[in-house]
Amino acid sequence: MKLIGTEWALVLSVITMALFMTFGGRWLADLSEPSWFALMLGWPFVTILLSAFALVRHAESLAVKLGEPLGTLVLTIAVTGLEAMMIAAVMYTARGNSTVARDTMFAVVMIVLNGLVGLCLILGGLKHGEQKFNLYGANSFLAVIMPIAVLGLVMPTFTTASAAGTSSTLQAAFLIAMSVGMYGVFLAMQTIWHRDYFIAPVTGETGTTQEDAEYHGLHEIRSIPYHTALLLAYLLPVVILAKQIAIPINHGITTLGAPPALGGLLVAILILSPESVAAVRAARADHLQRSINLALGSVLASISLTIPAVLIIGFITGKTVVLGLGNVDMILLSLALVVSVVTFSLERMNIMLGAVHMMMFLAYLMLIFD
Repeated sequence: MKLIGTEWALVLSVITMALFMTFGGRWLADLSEPSWFALMLGWPFVTILLSAFALVRHAESLAVKLGEPLGTLVLTIAVTGLEAMMIAAVMYTARGNSTVARDTMFAVVMIVLNGLVGLCLILGGLKHGEQKFNLYGANSFLAVIMPIAVLGLVMPTFTTASAAGTSSTLQAAFLIAMSVGMYGVFLAMQTIWHRDYFIAPVTGETGTTQEDAEYHGLHEIRSIPYHTALLLAYLLPVVILAKQIAIPINHGITTLGAPPALGGLLVAILILSPESVAAVRAARADHLQRSINLALGSVLASISLTIPAVLIIGFITGKTVVLGLGNVDMILLSLALVVSVVTFSLERMNIMLGAVHMMMFLAYLMLIFD
């Protein structure tokens, strides 16, 4: 009974999954009624969000057991797995929506590099003034993020071997090998060769006893097998419901005339919300290094692993995958990368830097609708 009380989100997820597996075909057949459409979008959306929060809670518990940087790596891999499943579901059920993977990855980059980084710096700065972190780790993240983002999301717009925004077979094979290879090299550096790059400087991030207790005492830490089993248990409803929610998302885009990029934004919000809460909480507890590891790690894992995943899905299903960004989005991406390089070249973070990143995030949101 105690387990059910603690893991009530799993009970809700399983019930919702069972109902949609039984009645989903009939429920989702006609979404023309606005109130019914809102219910069919909102119900699985909230359920997936609760499951994602619970999943990340158990990933955080594993992080505490494993320590840094392996702990943060578990979180980023879990979130990236959610992203790949959501994108695959939307792609599989989409009718002509060949840009969902691009829109989702771009949304992840904009939300994290601009919105999440900005919010962490603002809230951390308000509480602690200036905060320090390890320059080597942040620069290592950016050194890999920048070429993969440009080669994966910008280059396809300009190549002529295939239709605009797409990649030829050779180019796709190169992107897959390059993305996976670079991420593999980065993981080796993060976990074996240069682990110290991703650990806070000795003189920084000490925090107060109360803050540390608040940060680490939010949930019970149990054994590694316990948290691993529940993490996997929460994944199953997400996999099933991801395919169900893809239908109202595609309906909203194709039938109701919503901006195409809105689908990618919704998917990105679903998968990033739990990790974003963890990053913000870490910044407020004066653990800025952990916030940066979470934020930049999620961007790197997203583009490094999702690009190969969607290209392989495209090969298997025969669906066209458009990765190349439009002109306005390329400007936003370039600005986000350049400002991030400037921000993470400084030894101390403050509120002004956070305000700059937040301004760019608001510009991204505005341009989705206009």
